[in-house]
Amino acid sequence: MKKSNGIIVLIAAILLIAGLGFMVVFGVGSEKTGAAEGIKLGLDLAGGVSITYQVEGDDPSSEDMSDTIYKLQKRVENYSTEAQVYQEGSDRINIEIPGVSDANAILADLGKPGSLYFVSQNNPEGEPNYTIGMNADGTAGYVLAKSIEELDAEGSVVLMGTDVKAAQAKGSSNDMGNTEYVVELTLTDEGSKKFADATTIAAITHEVIFIVYDGAIYSAPTVNEAITGGQAYITNIGGYQEAEDLASTIRIGGLKLTLSELRSNVVGAQLGSEAIQTSIKAGIIGFAIVILFMIAVYFIPGLASSIALCLYIVFMMVCLNFFDITLTLPGVAGIILSVGMAVDANVIIFARIREEIAEGKTVSSAIKIGFQKALSAIIDGNVTTLIAALVLGIMGTGAIKGFAQTLALGIILSMITAVFITKLILNAFYAIGLKDEKFYGKAKEKKQINFLSKRFIFIAISLVVIVGGFVAMGVNKANGKGSLNYSLEFLGGTSTNVTFNEDMTIEQLDADVVPKIEAITGDANVQTQKVAGKNEVIFKTRTLSVDEREQFNQVMTEQFGVDESKITAETISSTVSTEMKRSAIIAVLIATICMLLYIWFRFKDLRFGASSVLALCHDVLVVLAFYAIARVSVGSTFIACMLTIVGYSINATIVIFDRVRESLREMKNKDSLEDVVNKSINQTLTRSIFTSLTTLIMVVVLYILGVTSIKEFALPLMVGILCGAYSSVCLAGAIWYMLKTKIVKKA
Repeated sequence: MKKSNGIIVLIAAILLIAGLGFMVVFGVGSEKTGAAEGIKLGLDLAGGVSITYQVEGDDPSSEDMSDTIYKLQKRVENYSTEAQVYQEGSDRINIEIPGVSDANAILADLGKPGSLYFVSQNNPEGEPNYTIGMNADGTAGYVLAKSIEELDAEGSVVLMGTDVKAAQAKGSSNDMGNTEYVVELTLTDEGSKKFADATTIAAITHEVIFIVYDGAIYSAPTVNEAITGGQAYITNIGGYQEAEDLASTIRIGGLKLTLSELRSNVVGAQLGSEAIQTSIKAGIIGFAIVILFMIAVYFIPGLASSIALCLYIVFMMVCLNFFDITLTLPGVAGIILSVGMAVDANVIIFARIREEIAEGKTVSSAIKIGFQKALSAIIDGNVTTLIAALVLGIMGTGAIKGFAQTLALGIILSMITAVFITKLILNAFYAIGLKDEKFYGKAKEKKQINFLSKRFIFIAISLVVIVGGFVAMGVNKANGKGSLNYSLEFLGGTSTNVTFNEDMTIEQLDADVVPKIEAITGDANVQTQKVAGKNEVIFKTRTLSVDEREQFNQVMTEQFGVDESKITAETISSTVSTEMKRSAIIAVLIATICMLLYIWFRFKDLRFGASSVLALCHDVLVVLAFYAIARVSVGSTFIACMLTIVGYSINATIVIFDRVRESLREMKNKDSLEDVVNKSINQTLTRSIFTSLTTLIMVVVLYILGVTSIKEFALPLMVGILCGAYSSVCLAGAIWYMLKTKIVKKA
């Protein structure tokens, strides 16, 4: 690269950071809304709409309530992956949707659940069940001639919404190459039989079957042939959104219970503005420390990576806005992990450059060769984590999906910035005259540590900690405390509405009210939501006993002057449903299998994959032991914390195994396998320490500055980062060595 080109690259990078940074903060155009302002925030960070439905009729069964909650969860995920649906009392369902503020619009879109019917064109006597009339929007169309009750009594109702198991919008190319949109219906066994009978009759004269929702004809597809397989397709739909709307209507209308709106509110953030502000401040401080650390340790390469990392951050903000991703605390965890991986990629590259300079290469050659040699470790580490993120994003729900989205986006951006932008900027610095090797550093000879000789000590320490965790869980359970300190997200709890005499800010509530509630519950996991436009505040806690409810009421009346008649409490179910837990476990298992297969494919040896997975399991079990022993609250952030550790652990292990693979290719006859493994671990030791340190800095600052709920998220994450570094250095290579020497390939 010429000097003039180097100057242009550096100026362009600085202008790009400034320009995109201005867009992120201030935006462009008349509204002046920056990309950061446009990012959707979850209930924990920004609040949203809370809607409570009451079940009509007799007390519903637990099975019907569970089925209804699950189907509603699938429906509201169209608004946000972070939407929550949970049971309140015995016959109420609460829906919380983040990032929206118009409850009426949501209610209108959701409609009245439990009122979907499929009606034949004519009754059994051949008389039409419809007339041509005016729709609500003023257009002419089909209108039912009778009430649903009359149609059902005479046998014209073909199917009810409960006969539909699933409805999904799909698109496919036809023979002409054009995209056609359909709605695929999957029917229950009983529904399949009823629909087969009805469509066999209707197909003779190509009659329509009306899809009736809320008493109005929503769609009128024509029956061209008998549908006997339990699957039906509604065709001739104008576009994907129209197909998705129809599928959503069928899904919401397929509920077993009929619901009516009880109340709807706009609620504030659960964490409060103080938590958000301190988190942003912690992120800025932590990021600044990381940049100073990189420059102090790596000189010019550190400065180049700092510029690239600044670009990474502004790219991340723009993409979060562009892809309409809802950002929550678990999503923040995904960003922290991807920042760590971005730093990690740079550390791997710079270590390689220093090694090449130490071998006598020129700085120019060292930069070129360093990037080439680091590429395989960066690609394998990032792709392995990306596989996990994609599986979790496809199969996960709620917080898991939000975490996966931000992590996947972060991994892709971090790879681009590390491999391309850092290289471009580093070459630009070299081109403008910074060519002396003192600006880049030189790898020094270090005393080799024999890690493998201590492998049994490391394994024994790990086993003691893991077994200690299981013992702690058993003791806790025997004492009636529960094996883990599950929070209301997992166990459910009590939702208490309090109407204060004045408008209390979240800061006032966090400072004055919440500590007194925590003193009653003995649990730091208290969620607070303000109802917009009212003095009403919703406090969600673990399940309160009768005595604790009385203490709660006493504190509110005596210390805050609240009228006791304006305090109402309801038992709420867990927001992390059984289906969500099951999907999370299945997603993690499938992601682990996919990572194992990828590592096997890339390293041509299943033992590399098995060792990586065993080290990963070790980290998860150690952090689980920490949760059990320290009694840290296990809430929605627990899932994000565990997933972060999985991604972090596998990436750290891959870097070491990449060196082992390279060393095996260069292995001489005099070298033993133990020497090769020890050498590989020592060569990557600096990387392991520095990457863990930079990621740890971000989380430690978050812990120091954060409020209670943030601390309960950051503390286990710190343990996981340290544990991931320990397992990758002390255990992963040792496990591979033992598998390699004990399970020898046959000739």
